[in-house]
Order: sequence, then C-alpha cells, then structure tokens
Amino acid sequence: MSEITVNSQPQSSELETMGVFSWPIWQKDVSEFPWHYDESETCYFLEGQVTVTPSDGAPVSMGKGDLVTFPAGMSCTWRIDGAVRKHYSFG
Repeated sequence: MSEITVNSQPQSSELETMGVFSWPIWQKDVSEFPWHYDESETCYFLEGQVTVTPSDGAPVSMGKGDLVTFPAGMSCTWRIDGAVRKHYSFG
C-alpha cells in the first residue's frame, strides 16, 4: 500500500496550478476517530495540527501549510490536537 505523503510549505504557484483554493473546506475540532479512504485524498491544511496513524504503519504528523496525500485503501486513526481547517479533493 502507498504511504501518506506530506509536502511541507509548497509553493503558492503549485497550489494555484492544482486549484487547491477552489476545493471545498472541511473543519473539525480537537478529537480522535477512525477513518478509511475508499479513494485517495489530497488536502491542504489552512489551520490545525494532526497525527494520522495508518493501521499498518507509523504515525505521520501534519498541520498548517502542509499539502498531504492519503492513499486509497488506507485505514487509519486521526488524532486532531489543534482544530483543523483544510481544503480537500478526492480521487
């Protein structure tokens, strides 16, 4: 299975080319919950601090300013340590 990829502080030109700022926004307060990705997700964190632990891998931390891709088929646990606000796109 593919791994979570984190691109810290991507160039604004890269984000604009991808159309990130036209993607919907998801928000969530401090919490912990299980999640499964039926399809890949790419997201850009506007706010927050998160640790995502895949069921078959090591924890990955991410937060404000990170462009992150989650692979299709991954089951994980999200631990939100700072309220999250992110743009997201599936597929």
